[in-house]
Amino acid sequence: MRAERVFAYGATAGLLGDLLLGDPRRGHPVAVFGRAAAAVEGRLWRDHRGWGALHAVVCAGGAVAAAAVAERALRGRPAAAVALTAAATWAVVGGTSLGREARAVGGALATGDIEVARERLPHLCGRDPSELDAQQIARAVVESVAENTSDAVVGALVWGALGGVPGLVGFRAVNTLDAMVGHKSSKYRRYGWASARLDDLAGWPGARLTAALAVLAGDDARGAVRAWREDAGKHPSPNAGPVEASFAGALGVRLGGTLSYGGRIEHRAVLNGGAREVGTQDIERAVRLSRRVNALALVTCVAVRWAYGARRNRA
Repeated sequence: MRAERVFAYGATAGLLGDLLLGDPRRGHPVAVFGRAAAAVEGRLWRDHRGWGALHAVVCAGGAVAAAAVAERALRGRPAAAVALTAAATWAVVGGTSLGREARAVGGALATGDIEVARERLPHLCGRDPSELDAQQIARAVVESVAENTSDAVVGALVWGALGGVPGLVGFRAVNTLDAMVGHKSSKYRRYGWASARLDDLAGWPGARLTAALAVLAGDDARGAVRAWREDAGKHPSPNAGPVEASFAGALGVRLGGTLSYGGRIEHRAVLNGGAREVGTQDIERAVRLSRRVNALALVTCVAVRWAYGARRNRA
């Protein structure tokens, strides 16, 4: 079985597995990787970029190497190769959990239970929820759904199409390292620099595909294109900017502004500034848009991988 078919069948099965089962409650492979990365950090940490770069190479490189060995061992065994791709896809994507957590916060806001909403918000993002009102929590949820559509699903599918199982595993490893050490706290400003830059590079294609698919799948294509073009560059993240701006335009809402993140106050630019503020009802709309984008991303990645394989076989 050709590689493009292995990816097509395996990625589809893995995404369906995530849709039906969600993330495993115990023994999640990403959590196992996180514990291993934390152990490596315990031995390597220095307030120095070079040691942080070594940490990124050891952790992400080790994960990619292990995936490559597993994939190579199954060459000539198509059913096993498809199963491995499906298992890797299911392990690295998180669209169902993303939607579940977003809806949990939205449900609490809908019933007026803002304390429960504040308790659940850290499951989605690292913001300090203690002083947030209902509208600010809803905005945080919609922004997190937008950004994590790229980080938790689309980016992984893109790298799976490009690199098979090692691509899937490598993307999730890099993204996890960024979440662990890539923020600008005093401890990780230098040590996490390499992980953060590596995540920017790995996330670049998935973020642009996510933004483009939000244009196609959203309620306002023109608004999504306009917000992407005019506001994406105002965001401090080169990848979250296009995604959040296109989601804002597609949903017809205003995102961005002041937030408290990791003990720091950030004053971010407003995205799609002429639109209305986010409301609780927009959380469900964002989750549905995210699911449509995920489905289109799967179709796009499978089609591109299939077309590349067909062209290579004709050469």
